[in-house]
Amino acid sequence: MTQTQYPCANCGANVEFAPGTTVLKCPYCGAETPLAPTGQQIREHSYAQFAGLPRKPVATVAPHVFTCKGCGAITQSDKISDRCQFCGAPLVADVSSGDMVMPEAVLPFGVDRPALREALKAWTSSRWFAPNGLKKVTTAESSHSTYLPHWTYDARTVSNYWGERGDHYWVTETYTEDGETRTRQVQKTRWSSASGTVARDFDDVLITGTTRVAPKHLDKLEPWPLPESEPYRPEYLAGHETLRYDVEPESGLETAKSRMAPIIEGDCRDDIGGDEQRVHQVDTQYGDVTFKLMLLPVWIACYLHAGKTYNILVNGRTGEVAGERPYSAAKIAAAVIAAILVIVVIVVLIAMNKQS
Repeated sequence: MTQTQYPCANCGANVEFAPGTTVLKCPYCGAETPLAPTGQQIREHSYAQFAGLPRKPVATVAPHVFTCKGCGAITQSDKISDRCQFCGAPLVADVSSGDMVMPEAVLPFGVDRPALREALKAWTSSRWFAPNGLKKVTTAESSHSTYLPHWTYDARTVSNYWGERGDHYWVTETYTEDGETRTRQVQKTRWSSASGTVARDFDDVLITGTTRVAPKHLDKLEPWPLPESEPYRPEYLAGHETLRYDVEPESGLETAKSRMAPIIEGDCRDDIGGDEQRVHQVDTQYGDVTFKLMLLPVWIACYLHAGKTYNILVNGRTGEVAGERPYSAAKIAAAVIAAILVIVVIVVLIAMNKQS
């Protein structure tokens, strides 16, 4: 397995991609190497053509074997980019062998470590009832920058539906109350069968390509500024970890369809019209399906409290923060006691006012 390292033209150390810039920067002497435009374009790949190609399941692909050009150490990793476990030099694997789907696009890191600290500081300060130790996460050196694989899918959909349309109408009912005969207006619904066809084009339906990070946290990092993505080039990965996908594109497409389904059903309800709708069946045809693999930037920080590890994720482009946090029993108890005291004071003041 071949890999790429980028030596500094000034001191010979390995340079890294600097978040928020278009340069590779040496962490030792500070020299910068601009990334020259490549003229490449981000491409969408036909899913129909891809489905017929022979390909190894990702679970059977061997780990990358990195040989550090700096210290000569050999590192095995299933990551596309990593660091030498001995000297810390950045390593980027050559993924053009054809064993796996190559990344087509990358959203480069825009949040550097100082900006990360500010984002975490704002997040921890807004966590009520969190232990005071949570503030330490803002300076945690365990945080690391990681590109996470994602699939995007485009599709032209045509859906035939069958359901019912409900139209409200009012009737006058007579009833007896307290010995008197009265009338009232009651809403009823008249149901009629409905069917039709709706069409919608989907663009860049985003599906997580890794099972190593909880989707519930990744979803909270959205939206991603996908239009700011760049054509894939290994230089963006230098100095940052990059997970390879473990969700096959076929599974990703099925998840994408499940994301499209409620939107399509909403289109069906709009097409049915009326005051209420019932959708009994929707048959959808997916045409011109295209996809690509792209890498999205995430800072991952870990926080240890009471023997349990909590993970915090930060969108490496926008600074959005999501993750788990512990709760302080002492702070919760203090808040409850304070609330009780406030209630007692209010009751006492009301009683005193009544006596006076």
